[in-house]
Amino acid sequence: MWLEEKTWQKIRKLVPIPSVDGVIIKDGKVLLLKRAVKPAGKWCLPGGRIDFRESAESAAKREVFEETGLRTTVERLVGVYSEPNRDKRRHAVSIAYIMKLTGGKLRINDESSDAKYFDRLPPNMAFDHAKMVRDAFKILRKK
Repeated sequence: MWLEEKTWQKIRKLVPIPSVDGVIIKDGKVLLLKRAVKPAGKWCLPGGRIDFRESAESAAKREVFEETGLRTTVERLVGVYSEPNRDKRRHAVSIAYIMKLTGGKLRINDESSDAKYFDRLPPNMAFDHAKMVRDAFKILRKK
């Protein structure tokens, strides 16, 4: 039995959405995408929702590939980010991972207007992604 779209949208507003974000670091720089969708113009990590019957790790690899064209593996957990107001659109709980590049060629999809590697975070970061990046670098320094 399927729900009507209107009913589903009401439910979605009341239930936290599980999501993932991938931190890709190359030569000491982090890959960020400039959003073409709300909140447009802000820089963020590649990521998105976990699909039904999908593991968080598989979702991270899929989302990174869909948004960047890069193939990756999960290297390490950065953390779980669950502050209810971290995303102004909805309550999203994100699991962030440090991702290791394994192939592919950098490109963007229609959700982004640009992709760049940064050695310093830009001031206009989306959500709590600046914290995720800082946390990832702290983890890598402890190695």
